[in-house]
Formats: sequence, structure tokens, C-alpha cells
Amino acid sequence: MNIAVSILYSLAVLSLLLFVYFYLGYRSQKKEWKQIVRQWYPEEERKSFISKWGDRFDEQESSQALRNKLQNANLKLLPSEYLGILVAGYITLLVMFFSIFGMPFHVAMLLPILLLLIANYLLFYFRKNNYEKRFNEQLGEICRILGNAARSGLTINQGIDIAAREIVAPAGDEFKRISNELKLGVTMEAAFLSVQKRNKSREFNLFIATLLIQKQTGGNLALTLDTMADTFEERKVLDQVIKTMTSEEKYISFIVPALPVFLLLVMNNVIDGFIDPLFSGFGLIILIIFIVSIVLSFFLIRKITNIKV
Repeated sequence: MNIAVSILYSLAVLSLLLFVYFYLGYRSQKKEWKQIVRQWYPEEERKSFISKWGDRFDEQESSQALRNKLQNANLKLLPSEYLGILVAGYITLLVMFFSIFGMPFHVAMLLPILLLLIANYLLFYFRKNNYEKRFNEQLGEICRILGNAARSGLTINQGIDIAAREIVAPAGDEFKRISNELKLGVTMEAAFLSVQKRNKSREFNLFIATLLIQKQTGGNLALTLDTMADTFEERKVLDQVIKTMTSEEKYISFIVPALPVFLLLVMNNVIDGFIDPLFSGFGLIILIIFIVSIVLSFFLIRKITNIKV
């Protein structure tokens, strides 16, 4: 009897193992079949009505200005996504000010609008020309690639094609566009001028002038590009040193204005009606002086730490 039970138990375990083995094999084959079917018959992903509204807004000409600002700030967001973040931020601040900090409802409605307007201005103010900065940081590497291509006997167009494949965004995307335009027969000057509309920095202007002059007059292009690459890399190192030396002061410029505002909100949460006197009579004068002092302290600290090379 015990032998029969042991045999049945062994067969049951063996059947279970075989079932698991074939089931896992079936799942792996099913995944492969699905991938093959998707490659042969790609399906369009379903979108919600909010996404469709966002796509319609992004396609309108009215969103082009915001798209250009986001690109110049090097923010990988669509205009509809950025506006969605602002709406979500407003709702969050409204709930936080009214429920947590116990502020009056009309103040809780207006204050988030003011804060979001200030945050929107500061975001694009501090990230202004961030696209140019990241582009210019890659100019040294681009000069090295073009110099090596010229040293190997390749033309400038071929060197630009190599740079388009090797360099990452944002400079890589621009050089891919330049390379495609050159292949379509567009002159080099016209191709570079189209990029110059988005990057008007003096470093890129120097880069363009060097390539165009060398193409017209001839000369040792490889040596010129190597010298220019050394200059760009030295400027990049100097910028990093300055950022490291002024990083503490830049963080202080955010902490100093934000700390008294945070303490004021905390005290209002602890003591009911603590900030009510600020919205009547003499309190309004104190509130205006307080806001002006905070703004001035912020911009003064930023001005001191803004060292241009």
C-alpha cells in the first residue's frame, strides 16, 4: 500500500513539473508570437480624450510660442503637458493652503496663481538659453570629430555626417538636420544659418565663421579645429569651476526668500488668524515691504553670483 502511494505521489510531482515546464515554454512562445504579430500588423495605441485634446492644442499655432520657450529652456515637454503640470500644481497648492495652513479661501485661491506666475517666470529666467549652453558644451567634441575627419582626408560634409551620428542631443539633432539639408543640396551657409536662428551664442558664431572661411580660403582645417576645440574645452572647465565656487550662494538665494514665507505659514497653522492683520490697514504696508525685501534679496544674491566668462 505504501509503495502504491509513493508511486502515485512521484507521478503527481512529475506531472506537476512537466506541466510547469510546458507552461513556461508556451508563455515564451506566446510572447514571441505577439511580437511578430505586432511587427507585421502594428496597432495604434488608444488615447484618452484628455490626450486627444492635448494633441489638438499642440498642433495649433497659438502653442508655438510656448513650444519655442520650452525648447530654449531645454525642457522635454509638450505645451499641453506643461499646462497640465501648472493646473495640477494650482490644485495642489489650493488644497495645501486651505486645508493644511488654514488660510482664508479667497487667499488660498489667489496665492497659488501668484506663486505659479512667479515660478513660471523664474523657470524660464534661469533656464533661459539653457539649450544654447548644452549645445555649446558639445562644440569641443564636435571640433575634435571634424578635425579628425579632415585629417583623414574627408570633406567637411562627411565630417558633419559623422558628427551627426556620434553626438547626442541637442547638438546631435541639429547636426542631423544640417547633414540632411546638405544631402538635399542646401548650401552649407544656409544650413548653418537655419541653426543660428535657434543658437545665437558667440561660440557657435565663431564655429560657423571658422568653417565657412576655411572652406572658402583653404588652409589647415584640422589644426584650426583642434585649436578651437582646446579653447571650447578650457572655457567649459572654467565655467564648471565658477559654478562649483558659486553653488552654495545660489542655493542660499532660494533658501533666504523661502524660509520666512514657510515660517509665516507654519505660524498661521499653529495660531489661528496669525496672518490676518497683514491683509488690513497697516499690515498691507508691512506685507508689501516684506515681499519687496524678499524679491530684492533674491535678485541681489543671484546678481552677485552671476559671473560671466
